[in-house]
Amino acid sequence: MNDAQVEAFFATLQAANPHPVTELEFSSVFELLAAVLLSAQATDVGVNKATRRLFAAAPTPRSMLALGVDGLETYIRSIGLYRTKARNLIATCAILLDRHGGAVPRTLEALQALPGVGRKTANVVLNVAFGEATFAVDTHVFRVANRTGLAAGRTPIEVESGLQRRVPDRYRSDAHHWLILHGRYVCLARQPLCQRCSVRPYCDHGGAQSVPD
Repeated sequence: MNDAQVEAFFATLQAANPHPVTELEFSSVFELLAAVLLSAQATDVGVNKATRRLFAAAPTPRSMLALGVDGLETYIRSIGLYRTKARNLIATCAILLDRHGGAVPRTLEALQALPGVGRKTANVVLNVAFGEATFAVDTHVFRVANRTGLAAGRTPIEVESGLQRRVPDRYRSDAHHWLILHGRYVCLARQPLCQRCSVRPYCDHGGAQSVPD
């Protein structure tokens, strides 16, 4: 994918969805952090189903900490790896209260210091909550970036670095949303839906399969 194709790729995605948003449900920065932490190896639909009840009962670090690990587990039992996630989320609540006055920190380093918060989760929070032009490389972004030729890399950090170099400034704030949604609904892992793909002409994978009209 050359620079002109990168521009056309994102212009097409923007035209179809000018204001993309995360599919996780939240009403505060803390709820966003909690939801993204819980979403690892789980679907947004499944996480939202659990957090609707959880956030109604415990919408702040203090109220969630008061649930304890066992209490939190009762709300998130339907989510994969719920025991580990419950321990991490309770520990994160304690750190937020002890070190950050109950607020979610605004730096990559401080976010990654929270239990259960990796680089991807931190980048989602920085982008969605604080408006920073970060790239959260989940499995969808990793696949789309490699398959299309947008930013090939063997690891998430390599893909993230490639996206930092290649995505034009005007698309940077929304780019990871477009890539996630494209990977979730069109550029599927086992069988990409190239015949219905709007960015196929600019993609190394789909463009190579194009046939004349």
